[in-house]
Amino acid sequence: MAYSEVIKNFNRIRDYMREFYVYGFKSRDEYTKKSGRSYDDERRRLESWLGDHMRFRQTAEGKNVFISIDSRVLHHNPLYKAWKAKSFTDGDITLHFILMDVLNGSEEPLSIVEIAERADEYLSEFDEPKTFDESTIRKKLKEYEAEGIVRSEKQGKTVLYSRVEKEELPDPTILDFFSEVAPCGVIGSFLLDKAGRHDELFAFKHHYITSAMDSEILCDLFEAMHEKRNITLEVTHRNREKIIENHVVPLKVMVSVQNGRQYLMAYSPRFKRITPIRLDNILSVKLGEESEMFDPMRRTLKRILPHIWGVSTQARSGEHMEHVEFTIRYGKSEWHIPKRLMREKRCGTVTKIDRNTCKFSADVYDASELVPWIRTFICRITEISFSDKELEKQFKDDLKEMYDMYLTEGGETHDLQ
Repeated sequence: MAYSEVIKNFNRIRDYMREFYVYGFKSRDEYTKKSGRSYDDERRRLESWLGDHMRFRQTAEGKNVFISIDSRVLHHNPLYKAWKAKSFTDGDITLHFILMDVLNGSEEPLSIVEIAERADEYLSEFDEPKTFDESTIRKKLKEYEAEGIVRSEKQGKTVLYSRVEKEELPDPTILDFFSEVAPCGVIGSFLLDKAGRHDELFAFKHHYITSAMDSEILCDLFEAMHEKRNITLEVTHRNREKIIENHVVPLKVMVSVQNGRQYLMAYSPRFKRITPIRLDNILSVKLGEESEMFDPMRRTLKRILPHIWGVSTQARSGEHMEHVEFTIRYGKSEWHIPKRLMREKRCGTVTKIDRNTCKFSADVYDASELVPWIRTFICRITEISFSDKELEKQFKDDLKEMYDMYLTEGGETHDLQ
């Protein structure tokens, strides 16, 4: 069968895009999940969408292909192209244009019988015309009605169909910003295509484009939250070897401002607690019944959010809450240090001790989430303490090990407070 650029199963291309873009291309011999031919087909699809961003490196093992995208230069997320390559059959596309033309050309709503008759008139001009029965037309119109393209109304026992009036598109500048910043920005990208050419006003220093691959999952989660439903998730991890089924109540989607990673905050009836789930680990979302736990768990999440540093809702030490504090000292010309501390303190508090000294403190559910951030102040930290003494010991042991590797002037290390 000939290679085709369009796709039927987006989950498969999502997996390849993650392997190729996020983790880096494997060579044809290294990729063992599918056959060599499958690898070649998916690589060609990616090349057709992202050809300007494909690069290769010659190594001792052979030619390694990878995707290279400078998100500071691009105005639009190139990964959205994958969503615009959905496959369709000859019958689908033929019926689509016939239905749109029939409904657009009629001033009055039409019944299934009338639509079928007019469709036959179109097709009768062909030597070997396709035929569409009323059942197929009804099914397609129901699909369009669910999408908001077609409207139905009843007159007696007869159902009549008409086109929905076209909505006026928002300002292209709004769509431009929405498509690159908002969750499910691919929706804005589709609308922007309809708006035509416009002035490109936005460029981004930090442009987290990989979330485009999770748009369908995110859309399903928003629908479930809007309708307050239980959901069943198929969840996996990077090795993709084991798939776990989770039954949860979706509460909120949180997006990291540091790396753009998206998390679902969900209540797990099995463990009786709110837990984070990475969106890029979710393979599918199945909507269930309305949940009576949605509203009370949303209130619980709102109450605990002021003590969540990242997404963790459980202390490592087993305590209800953990305390962390550290003191930093900075030079007379280093006013950017306390300013940065204030800007990045999140749920913590900053107390000014004197002209050149500040103290940060916070009560959080998981103090270990602060450690990478605290390390960025290491050269200026004079005191530090964690209520989780095991974490404190680990932090100070790591520092001591670093001091042992890079001796201070004079060849001696200093004791840590």
